This record gives sequence, structure tokens and C-alpha cells, in this order.
Amino acid sequence: QVRLVESGGGLVQPGGSLKLSCVAFGRTFSNSVIGWFRLKPGKEREFVAVVSRSSGMTYVADSMKGRFFVSRDNAKMTVYLQMNNLKSEDTAVYFCAGDSPRYCSGRGCNEFAAADFSSWGQGTQVTVSS
Repeated sequence: QVRLVESGGGLVQPGGSLKLSCVAFGRTFSNSVIGWFRLKPGKEREFVAVVSRSSGMTYVADSMKGRFFVSRDNAKMTVYLQMNNLKSEDTAVYFCAGDSPRYCSGRGCNEFAAADFSSWGQGTQVTVSS
């Protein structure tokens, strides 16, 4: 299995930007889509975005589309989540996830469920507040 380590979280004002990184350790990294999820207190883990194995295709949840962008650099074994125009409701712990048997089809990616992934990072806190 792949080991994932997130970084880049922090405190940002509304309207600001953050770029999260997810560094992978393990040979299975390039064989799997990588997903981003977030967890708010008292809520279920929420899908944020997914990037295909080759990074040619991505999918971002509707509520974040146009503000969040996901990408990956397989040579660096790193996946990124660029978050722009952040809102207070984006405050959460953000996780990246890998080792999924699902993949994006030739026509594109769709939303993934947390249960689709078997490897998770420890999470990084993002707080949006003035």
C-alpha cells in the first residue's frame, strides 16, 4: 500500500488561497487515482476532487468547481489541491486517499466515495476565518 502525507494547510482569510500537497511513498502510487476528501466536525467525510492515474483527467465536486483544482506530478509522486476564493464553509481537515480499484473511464472521472480508497493520509487542517 501507499503511504500518503498531506501538507499545506493553515489559517487563511476568506477569499484567500491555499495549495495542499499530498506526497506518496510506495510503488502503488502511480497505479491509482488519488482523491481528496474533507471532514468537518460532526459530518461525514465529503468528496472534494479526484485525479486520474495519468493526471489527464480530473473531477471536482460541484460545490467547489471553479475554485478548487487538482493535479498530480507522478515524477514527484505528489498530488496537489489548489484552493482559491476560500470560504468559511471550506474549513475542514483535508485528506488525500489512494489505492483505489476504481479508475476514471475514457470519458472522464466522476465522484468517488471514501469507501473506494484503502490508503489515507493523516489529514491537514484548513481554517478559513477573518
